[in-house]
Amino acid sequence: MTARTVLHGEAQVRAAVGALLGTSDWIEITPQRLADFARATGTADSSYLAIGLSNMLLPQIVEVTGFAMGINYGTDAVTFGPTLQQGDRVRASATLVEVTEVKRSIQTRMTISFEVAPAKSSGSEYGQPGCVIESLSRWLE
Repeated sequence: MTARTVLHGEAQVRAAVGALLGTSDWIEITPQRLADFARATGTADSSYLAIGLSNMLLPQIVEVTGFAMGINYGTDAVTFGPTLQQGDRVRASATLVEVTEVKRSIQTRMTISFEVAPAKSSGSEYGQPGCVIESLSRWLE
């Protein structure tokens, strides 16, 4: 899989602040995906499914190279959208919002926004806003 945007090194990362980095492919929320999530988390509540899917979809959008190591530093904020249901389709887009200096590295803040196309049975054909994640990563030289 090739990311839609490749940023190589600190200069390219800094130059991309404010830019939409791309949008992932649509994926369907299948019964198997819901069952796998429930088995992995021990609950049938799929409220956190979009957060888990961000780790699968973000590499479709952006790849950062030119650093010795990248670390998922966590999230600064999460706004939950609708709970994903069987038959929904989702995709994510990412925008690089900020780059800050930290010891021997930089930290990026990316906004990962989900769009949800509800299942056909819901009667809605259009994408709706979904989960929004303020994701933090550290890039070490």
